[in-house]
Amino acid sequence: MPNIPIARYHAAAANAAEQKPTAQDKPAQNAPPPNAVPRDAAPQAAPPQGTLSPVADARDAAPQVADARNADARNADARDVRNAAPQDADVRDVGTRGAEVRDVGTRGADAGGAGSRGLGGVGILALGTFAVGTDAYVVAGFLPAMSRSLHVSESAAGQSATVFAITYAALSPVLATLLARVPRRALLVGALVVLALANLGSALAPDFGVLMATRVLAAVGAAAFTPNAGAVASSLVAPAQRARALAVVIGGLTMATALGVPLGNLAERALDWRAALGLVAVLCAVAAVGVLAVMPALPGSPPVPLTKRLAALRRPGVLAILPLTVAGIAAGYGLYAFAVPVLRALGADASEEAWLLFLYGVGAVLGNLLSGSRVDRHGPFRVQAVGFTGLTATLAAFAAAAYAGVHWLPLTAVLMVAWGAATWFQTPAQQVRLINAAPEETAVVIGLNAAALYGGIALGTALGGLLLPVGAALAITVCAGVALLCLPYLVVTRHHGRPVLSPPTDAASPGSGRTTSA
Repeated sequence: MPNIPIARYHAAAANAAEQKPTAQDKPAQNAPPPNAVPRDAAPQAAPPQGTLSPVADARDAAPQVADARNADARNADARDVRNAAPQDADVRDVGTRGAEVRDVGTRGADAGGAGSRGLGGVGILALGTFAVGTDAYVVAGFLPAMSRSLHVSESAAGQSATVFAITYAALSPVLATLLARVPRRALLVGALVVLALANLGSALAPDFGVLMATRVLAAVGAAAFTPNAGAVASSLVAPAQRARALAVVIGGLTMATALGVPLGNLAERALDWRAALGLVAVLCAVAAVGVLAVMPALPGSPPVPLTKRLAALRRPGVLAILPLTVAGIAAGYGLYAFAVPVLRALGADASEEAWLLFLYGVGAVLGNLLSGSRVDRHGPFRVQAVGFTGLTATLAAFAAAAYAGVHWLPLTAVLMVAWGAATWFQTPAQQVRLINAAPEETAVVIGLNAAALYGGIALGTALGGLLLPVGAALAITVCAGVALLCLPYLVVTRHHGRPVLSPPTDAASPGSGRTTSA
């Protein structure tokens, strides 16, 4: 049987069965058979040898006709298959495109869900950094009351901030190495729990020695939390949202400067300083619960040896720039732990302290934001020159008002805003210079800058504690002198931290006669 589709074969058979002979096809009645020879006809000569009779030819030709019909059928089938093939390909192509569209839609839904979940986690991390920043700065809001309760001088009580800063600066790179393999969620929750327990211990401290020990413990928790919070925030969101996520996390620290200290001052006035530290402990515990509930499980990372982290200090540019971080923060922030005694030296009373401290925080936020935009336009050197000039002028005006005994509240308010703005105006520019000095070690140099920043806080607070018993005016004058010395140091090191220009391409190679357009 020829290779014909079964349906077509049955159809052909049915058509053949339905064909009936017509009247003209029927043999006439009494007609001789077709092959009959008449009686009177002469016998026909036999065909020549080697030839066939018509009947034999017909019989021999029948298989050929059948083969031809079968060939036609096969050709028709081949045409049908060829015609159907593009249609099948189109169907497969449409199916593939549909699957791709469904896959893209699925990935988009997943990305959207991950992005929303990631931003929620970033908000919890910002709450954690707000708690860390409040813990670091809140002592400034109730320093006199704490010193009286623990029977120590205000300058001695202020050294609790010095101990916190020294511990943070020293342990931050060490903890980053030791805790690298710890899963991130467990690490962040553990750090906040340590911070909560440390603040609870500070609130219950029976004497100054216990208070100092709990401040060291609090610094351990802060040093473990803050750097990892930024790294985790960048991993929770899509690449296009990483800058926003980091800004939100760092914004927690900035808001702590603006709100944490004033709120601590208000809490001390409404209750006492121990209750204020107890509230900070509650805030840390709430942040820990939030991180545990919202944060996804993230693995640790391979540890970077401490020697490799410190290897960046062998770079001449990094080593030249970092001392400016220490000196600048020591000049601007060193007296902030003693802000209440400084305000009282300018005639502010207890009812005015909270909102004056708030103005300092507002200035810090505005200075940080303004500096970031100016660095992109004018470069870090000019921005730092303006910042150190403004800091020197502000502290000099503070000292002059203190020496002259000027007690004018509007002036004090303006100086507080300027003090906060000039102090934190330098930080973004300093970070840009360090990144330019070691662009392939960005994370390491930013960590070193954070350690140097807390080193500057420790140095400035220690210096303020030594000078404050002599007089607030003298302490402010010395800090103004340190700020002034930052200017010539900036000029001497200005060639460090410049952006690295890309090597010339073929279009702008020497001797080519062509230059690239900026």
